[in-house]
Parts: sequence; C-alpha cells; structure tokens
Amino acid sequence: MGKDKFIYVTYIRATPEKVWEALLMPEFTKQYWFGVTLDSDWKKGSPWKMVFSDGRIGDGGEVLEIEKPRRLVLKWRNEFIPEIKAEGYSTCTMEIEPFGDATRLTVLHEIDKSESKLITAVSGGWPKVLAGLKSLLETGEAMPGLTSVPGCKSQEAVNQ
Repeated sequence: MGKDKFIYVTYIRATPEKVWEALLMPEFTKQYWFGVTLDSDWKKGSPWKMVFSDGRIGDGGEVLEIEKPRRLVLKWRNEFIPEIKAEGYSTCTMEIEPFGDATRLTVLHEIDKSESKLITAVSGGWPKVLAGLKSLLETGEAMPGLTSVPGCKSQEAVNQ
C-alpha cells in the first residue's frame, strides 16, 4: 500500500507559545479556520473534534502526542464527506520551532493510501488555514473569507 502526504512550512512573527495557543484555542480558530472550534482537553490519548458553528462535526480523532508548545500529533479522520471518511484515519503532525524573532510551523498530514482524496482536500485547505493563522497573529485580523466553509449552505446560514 502506498502513502500520500502533504507538507507545509510557514514562518510566523509570533512566539511558539502564541502559535500553539492560536492552533488550539477556540477564540482563535473561529477567526481563521472556517469558523470552527477544536474541542479536546489536549492530553495524550484524548479524543479531539473539529466543530462547525452549526454544531456538525467536521473532523475528529485522537491526540497521539503532545509536547506543548513544540509538537502535536493527531490521529485524524474526516467525519462529513463519506468518500473521504471511508479512507480511514490519517496522521497530522504539527511542529513548532523558534526561528529568530519568529516561529517556524511545519504541518505534515499523511495517510497510508496512495492518491488519497483526504490529502487532496487538505492540500487545498491547510494553506488557507495557515495563511489565516499567520495573518491573525501578525496583523490582528484574519484573512477575509476564512470564517465559513465555502459552498456549505448550513454554514452560510449560520454566519448571516
């Protein structure tokens, strides 16, 4: 069986602690991550889920590793698109490293399946999410258009 992966590296003018907080805390994620909140107690072995503002679960899984504020590894599965959910669990690793006066954030999302629809989807999603995170932390404002999921009627109705 093949393996498919997506890697993205960005540099953010913020401390590793602030980047960590912005990746996990709902008051931040709602502003740059299509309006979602991440729900977990963020302990190894704990469940986590991504919740849309209308209450639907987008993705979820288990916290595999956590080393605040340096490394987070999540077992990850999409919960709302049947053909992607059918691919099973993937692994998402986020590594946060100091880089001078900034922070280097590396996201590696991988699955034990070649030509994965999940990896195709996250390859379009992660760059937008991380651009929104960077914008929010550096300017105080998220990028326009990243507060709801495009094409999702129930999400759009909630945000009107």
